[in-house]
Amino acid sequence: MTDRHNAILEDRSKLMLTGVTDVESFDENKVYLYTQLGELVIRGKQLHVNEMSLESGELTVEGEISALSYGDKDRTKKLGFVGKLFR
Repeated sequence: MTDRHNAILEDRSKLMLTGVTDVESFDENKVYLYTQLGELVIRGKQLHVNEMSLESGELTVEGEISALSYGDKDRTKKLGFVGKLFR
């Protein structure tokens, strides 16, 4: 079975994700999470995680979304405390 991840962005204000495996952290300017295909950072303003189900792997974020940044595909290369300071 291949890993799957989809992202649907509507009007830069609503992002629907599938394939989410873990949410590391979130605040009104950044959501840092992991998908089945690697890490993802969502940046913007007034971000709200409206729906989240790690069982189904679905997540919905609303707000003023300005960037989606994909990172390392290897979940085992998770950043430690010092690495998180400089993100």
